[in-house]
Amino acid sequence: MADLSLRRSFQRALHGTMIGALLVSAAPARGETVTPVLVELFTSEGCSSCPPADALLQTLDRTQPIRGVRLIVLSEHVDYWDDLGWKDLFSSHTVTARQETYARCLHLAGPYTPQMVVDGNLEFVGNDRTRAGKAFNKAGSLPKIVIRISSLRLENGTIRAHLETDPLPAEAEVFVAVALEHAQSQVLRGENGGHRLEHVAVVRNLLSLGKLGQAKSLAKDVSLALDTSAQNYRLIAFVQEPHQGRILGVAAQAITR
Repeated sequence: MADLSLRRSFQRALHGTMIGALLVSAAPARGETVTPVLVELFTSEGCSSCPPADALLQTLDRTQPIRGVRLIVLSEHVDYWDDLGWKDLFSSHTVTARQETYARCLHLAGPYTPQMVVDGNLEFVGNDRTRAGKAFNKAGSLPKIVIRISSLRLENGTIRAHLETDPLPAEAEVFVAVALEHAQSQVLRGENGGHRLEHVAVVRNLLSLGKLGQAKSLAKDVSLALDTSAQNYRLIAFVQEPHQGRILGVAAQAITR
């Protein structure tokens, strides 16, 4: 019922009308182009406002409620809550620095949680479903370059892959991230003390492969070390305009030990 309710709320946000019991399927029709959209959630297990946003991100990933759009999600745990009662085991200062850059580039007063950033240039409170639906619709209407992930494998605790991109329409930076497919914690203290929290696509390694000029393309072998013994991961590659601007392309692929 929760997934059905979510889809209804998104359809209302997208079309501005109430919908009935029958919903338009989010599955693409044969031959329909599907546009990938990067959805970053900045969150923390120490923040009592974050679990609803974490749950929303999981639902988005599972249901893919926007027709013609593939939502590629990343759960990015900041570390500035870590000294307020509970240290988030998934927190990263690299993620905090990324969010701080977004705050500057998007002219915000400062970073906050939960914050959702869609395709690098649309941001809002992470559990705002109406704003989310509008952002996904807008981001999905813009063209993206193609990113291809091939030869993906796991060898001795290192993920290896080959990445290629189409020629870039503008100067941009190429990133790769390794994310845990699923993670959970029993929080013992802090604002979420006593709660069991679940997450999807938790960033564990985020690496810049460097910048490319306009009309240039990438063809590169990459290696990323793993720091956990989990079984399932995702490799996400994306191309972003300088100074953490708009996402020009994104792709993801699952990998299992």
